[in-house]
Amino acid sequence: MKQNKLYNSLIIKLKITIILSLISHSVFSQIFDEEQNPLSVKWRQINSSGFKIIYPTELEKEAQRMANTLPHIYPLIGSSLGVKKTTIPVLLQNQGVIANGFAQLGPKKSEFFSTPPQQFDSQDWLNNLAVHELRHVAQFDKLTGVKAKPFPELVYFAWFGASLPIWFFEGDAVTTETALTNAGRGRQPSWIMPYRASLLEGKKLSYSKASFGSNTDITPGYYQLGYLLSSNIRTQHGENIFDEVLTDIRKRPLRLYPFSNTLKKLTDKGSHQWYKQTESLLKEKWTAQEQAASTVDYKSLTKPAKYATNYFTPVKLNDNSILTLKQSKTEATHLIMIDSNRTEKHLLYIGYQEQPWFSYANDLVVWDEVRYDPRYRKRNYNIICSYNLKTKKVKKISSKSRLFAPSLSADGKKIIAVKFELNNQCNLVELDAKSGAIIFTYPNPKNLILQTPSFDESGNTIAYISVSEKGKALHTINRSGEAHELIAPTQQQLTRPVFFGQQIAFNAHYNGIDNIYEIDVISKKISALSNAKYGAFNPSFSKTSSTLIFNNFRHTGYDISETPIKPEPLSKDNFVYFGAAAEKQENTGNVFSKIPDSIYTSKPYRALGNLINLHSITPVIEDEYLFGLQLNSDNLLNTFSSFAGVEYHRDLGRFEYNAGFVLKSFYPVISSTYRNRPRRTFYTTNQGIMQGDWRENNIQLQALVPINFNSLGDNYSFNFKTATSYTQRYMGQNMPVNYITSLKLPMEYGFSFAHSTRQADRDIAPRWAQTLKLTYLHQPFDKRLDGELFAAEAFLYFPGFFKNHSFTANFNYQHTSGVRRYDNEINAVYGYNNIMARNFLKNTLLFNYRFPFAFPDAELGPLAYIRNIRGGLFCHYENLGIDTDMGQPKTYGFELRSSMNLLRYQPIIDLGTRFVFVNKVYNQNPILELILNYSF
Repeated sequence: MKQNKLYNSLIIKLKITIILSLISHSVFSQIFDEEQNPLSVKWRQINSSGFKIIYPTELEKEAQRMANTLPHIYPLIGSSLGVKKTTIPVLLQNQGVIANGFAQLGPKKSEFFSTPPQQFDSQDWLNNLAVHELRHVAQFDKLTGVKAKPFPELVYFAWFGASLPIWFFEGDAVTTETALTNAGRGRQPSWIMPYRASLLEGKKLSYSKASFGSNTDITPGYYQLGYLLSSNIRTQHGENIFDEVLTDIRKRPLRLYPFSNTLKKLTDKGSHQWYKQTESLLKEKWTAQEQAASTVDYKSLTKPAKYATNYFTPVKLNDNSILTLKQSKTEATHLIMIDSNRTEKHLLYIGYQEQPWFSYANDLVVWDEVRYDPRYRKRNYNIICSYNLKTKKVKKISSKSRLFAPSLSADGKKIIAVKFELNNQCNLVELDAKSGAIIFTYPNPKNLILQTPSFDESGNTIAYISVSEKGKALHTINRSGEAHELIAPTQQQLTRPVFFGQQIAFNAHYNGIDNIYEIDVISKKISALSNAKYGAFNPSFSKTSSTLIFNNFRHTGYDISETPIKPEPLSKDNFVYFGAAAEKQENTGNVFSKIPDSIYTSKPYRALGNLINLHSITPVIEDEYLFGLQLNSDNLLNTFSSFAGVEYHRDLGRFEYNAGFVLKSFYPVISSTYRNRPRRTFYTTNQGIMQGDWRENNIQLQALVPINFNSLGDNYSFNFKTATSYTQRYMGQNMPVNYITSLKLPMEYGFSFAHSTRQADRDIAPRWAQTLKLTYLHQPFDKRLDGELFAAEAFLYFPGFFKNHSFTANFNYQHTSGVRRYDNEINAVYGYNNIMARNFLKNTLLFNYRFPFAFPDAELGPLAYIRNIRGGLFCHYENLGIDTDMGQPKTYGFELRSSMNLLRYQPIIDLGTRFVFVNKVYNQNPILELILNYSF
């Protein structure tokens, strides 16, 4: 029994997500976050001048701080858009370890994920999120209004996404975060480094490629592109230019390319012209910066890369080998060894990391990676794993932990790491490298955000970075509590301190480019160890060498280079700061400098009492015969979605009324849909073909248990489902005498298992993957309707003959009987709907080989951006062991497909055609099929 209407409440979301995917957020580009926290989380709330702050009990202190902060800074954040007040819920999340933040409509809310990353801006993490995400809220408010008319949010969100290019949405927010604080990503050379390298190396980047990315090259991305474009537009046209643009769009909402057209009306240049003008300005400024700095062209220790490739955190083991973490457009992240001939040896695929990281000592490699809760995906962990280079054994050192940036002692027996508690308390912890037991916890009474610690040679002293609203600082500390601040809080992007002798090497950007520096722990004198053209990172030293090995950034990615240890004096800061005009226009200074310190009354947030949160009336168009309106509700915790709607059946001339819900609080996801709908059938009598009409009440109920977990480079999922329904028919007109008036509780059971490995950007499918799906349907409570269906589907994915090619074998089997005799639950051969069936479908064996063969990155004006072109071959069999022509495929052929962005919108459209040839026994001509899909 198919539950086609079960998630009807989300239809409008699925249909407009193409547009909504333009709205990407601070880190991971989330739109509709459908994940949940476990039931054990206890929530409280604070109301503060239009902000409803909802938070777990552990974050009481942080919630009080945000209750003071958000109302104070919002008028300043929205000032240049003419927005002073807002009303919005803000959720503080503490169960996860992935740093993120986003704002959305439908329902209107913002979420701050409180655990900081190990490398970010030189200011407090929640402050960082607040200034960025509240600018998004101001954008929403400017375009849609603070207090919108009843239930328009999803429609407004769709209009918002259709009206504004993604680069403006994020770039304007980065411009604001940079102008209103002493930090901001616009002040970081490493953040815009990829764009600078591409331009100065003569890479041709079209407007679309710069914004949407590439499967071949490193591109700036829409955050960086947007910041530079927004800053340049504000420099030339003043503080209020985007206020004027959004006001004009709001007055004239229904236009193609409204942002670009309005921009051209107000500034005489549209988006593409602004891109060209900004690109020319950037090249001029960055060329002058390059000429002012005397940089070194370091020799590469890797083979030349044909496409974007990164070799992160290299470590020289001896004169003949380098250990590094490799990631490229063609390969998922994995540890490799590089010998003196630049030959690479694969060691191990690893799991997703917040930032690329590993530590090596005494034949042991340790790293941290994210592991998810099997059911409640809002809860995840950062665990530590190890790999022994001699024994080749992998070990999970910690479990369900929140440990970051592990670093080994020289003897490989201890690990120093950063630990975050659920209340955001941060400490350095020392662990036993074998057992994972915490040996010692270093005090952090001021609860500074701590980053990237490392041991000295003796294993007794630790260097680490701290972050506060004052900036970043470099410290040392030992077990006895002796602590030293070697570098006072600064806006320098200090990262990854590493001991060598009496010195500590670290990253900073004193000369306007990220490079490697050293500080003498006694004299505190700072000297330069590298002078890279675009950026040098991740220093590493060996006992037997007088050289430094490090990451040298090139336009193809993070390369590996080596240089003698030769300290040089600091050189002049030549950083080109593009946010100066916006900062002067805002004229606020640091908006966090004078935050009030009031104590707000908090109270429990009752999840049960806040299940219903009506936010949208949306159109529903299922096909040319069925359309209507739907009222949508989603609670703020993503645990309950519901809908009620009315639809018109144009072919029947009657209305349908429906309602439903999805309850996601518990381990099983429980959903139900009610439909009162018109129906029609045709049947044969002695008088010929007759038409019968009736109405029916239909109730569907489903329980689904989704279980997902990951380990290293592998992902696994298990899904268990059971569903049933009840149908009562009435108002029958011209129906057969014996027509059935009730269908009582047909049962459906389902199970699926999937395993897949991590994919690279260019992969058609996972290199290795297996999927099994089982379905069983019957009528145990209604003996009048005898019959059943059993279906089994199995997919096996294998690597193809070349990189990123994929071969898939899919075997499907079904058995049907009785009232289920005509049901088809399994995958059919290509062209199935155009071929007259000779037998009931019993099984299929489908072979597919798919491969990419071109990555043109071609911009066809404003119409399309062609990312890749792919081909495919297929050979499909049907009813093996049943049909007489079982030795021959029923259909075979080829397909051509391309991934593209249409009309300069963010979603990737998969467009193509398939040529299906039918076995000669069927005497059919070739069948031409159109392929159209989209992804985000």
